Amino acid sequence: MSSLLLPNEYVTSIYHIDLQRLWDDGMRALVTDLDNTLVAWGVPDAPKRLVSWLRHAKSLGFAVCLLSNNHELRVATFARPLGIPAIANARKPRHSAYDKALAMVGSDVHSTVMIGDQLFTDILGGNRMGMYTVLVVPVPGREHGGTRLIRFVERRVLKGRQPLTQDPYFPE
Repeated sequence: MSSLLLPNEYVTSIYHIDLQRLWDDGMRALVTDLDNTLVAWGVPDAPKRLVSWLRHAKSLGFAVCLLSNNHELRVATFARPLGIPAIANARKPRHSAYDKALAMVGSDVHSTVMIGDQLFTDILGGNRMGMYTVLVVPVPGREHGGTRLIRFVERRVLKGRQPLTQDPYFPE
């Protein structure tokens, strides 16, 4: 199995990411997928807890950018009220999308975290770039048909690995 498919961290949700530790380790930017990472696929608005998490990340000093393979209207409609830059139709894991995200947040690969729910897009792309990668368990809900097929393969790759489930860093 390729190490390019394995994340640096595997957590139950974004709320289990120790943002303070990442900041202390020199990370300065968060590039994150949208659907099934931050919210369930197609959910139009950010819940209060996500808004608080993003506010907390920004208060620590992180620059934040959404990087999604979903269409422009979906991504822009979600990102605009949050005041964060976003890239739609990213075609992850292609390098060009990650390069564009790095430019948007004014960061480099060594100080940027890629957060996502899919090994073959988010994590593969982030690892190929040299970013620190965090895989989250997909937010429950509806998924794109192709994604359901990929989940079967992902389960085989992750067999025996368990995500961090404690929530000491960002309680509800």
